[in-house]
Amino acid sequence: MKKEKNSIFAVNSAAGREAEPIMSIGAAHRGSDPRFWRWGDDNMFPYALALMSRRSTTHRRIINDKADYISGKGFSFDPASAALGELTETINGNGESLRQVLNKLAFDKCLLGNAFVEVVTDKKRSFLSLYHQDATRCRVAKDNGSVIMHHDWRNFRRSDAVSLPVYPRFADFPDGTVRSMIHYRDYEPMFENYGVPPYIAGMNVSAIAYKTDKWNISRLDNSFQLSGVMVLDGTVESEAEAEELKRLAHDQFAGKPGQVMFMIKDCHEQDNSKFIPINSANDGDWRSLHDQATTDIVVAHSWFRSLSGLEYGGGWSSERILHEYEVALNTVILTEQEELMEPLRAVIELVLGIDCSSLHIVNRPPARSKPLYMRIWEARKAEGLDYDPEDPEQQLFVSQIAKYALKNID
Repeated sequence: MKKEKNSIFAVNSAAGREAEPIMSIGAAHRGSDPRFWRWGDDNMFPYALALMSRRSTTHRRIINDKADYISGKGFSFDPASAALGELTETINGNGESLRQVLNKLAFDKCLLGNAFVEVVTDKKRSFLSLYHQDATRCRVAKDNGSVIMHHDWRNFRRSDAVSLPVYPRFADFPDGTVRSMIHYRDYEPMFENYGVPPYIAGMNVSAIAYKTDKWNISRLDNSFQLSGVMVLDGTVESEAEAEELKRLAHDQFAGKPGQVMFMIKDCHEQDNSKFIPINSANDGDWRSLHDQATTDIVVAHSWFRSLSGLEYGGGWSSERILHEYEVALNTVILTEQEELMEPLRAVIELVLGIDCSSLHIVNRPPARSKPLYMRIWEARKAEGLDYDPEDPEQQLFVSQIAKYALKNID
């Protein structure tokens, strides 16, 4: 099956991006462009969400795990369909598999509430390529019929932008290809052009978790020493000299960040220099605040602690992990998988005419309580339940009745 070599949209890496969007983007960037809908008040909302995910450890872990579970462990399909097998192995000219593209789409959707995939073919429909496009670089056009891509929305230039129509419309390109864009978005009332991530109500607790981590880092940098005020007894000629003396003392002794405030007073007959410690008794409050923030982040994501490496007070339990996985599978994972796969199946059937009804994501739990090669009667016996080795239904293997789309035992 012929594959298109490259995506038409090449992203240029921009060096030296030191400004943090969540801190530095303000009214100066709030200009409106008649071509596209702004994503957030300043059009930088996806940048802020991406930055937050790089600061909060629990928040990021949940996003990573949700994307991994949603993209599954591969695909099952009709073995007689060689074309489907080839598509799942290599879905674009970059050599990516269908699962790799799906994992990126799931990550963007979990992080940003939006995801974009570029569809590439030709007028003869002789091949199909699917490319994930970074959602932070995509904006919806004002006509709601196309998506505009740009590598740096802080410095938008129309000459650098590429526009693609929203599927099922296609546009011709000079290289002979026709291209389209599929836009996934999570529904939210009052937001028509972009989706909103499911954890939006947990943004503040994600910030709390980040700040408590930062507080602990500052204590570690200071070797857990007490903060306080250092009064230096000495004579200075001017205020500038006093400031210079405080700066030198601060740089050498204050720690990172400064845990000691220095004060200079006039010299007397006796040296009255002294250190006045500031005792802090709020360590427990900080820890409980961090623990509560972690719990709230998990709730905001509609997720489960054991599936993201967060233990309960009673420790680890494989039964708990399996139970929470079953709940997550039926409430979150399968729903998201179907939402992502339905447009992809439609594109494959439209462009290549391949029946995709047998194409499904393979799901497997992170732990197993019973080996998949056990027969049902053996599993029932191990659990102390009634069993009948002669019952044909109990002759099946555990893998054959599991809900993980397994077709064989490997």
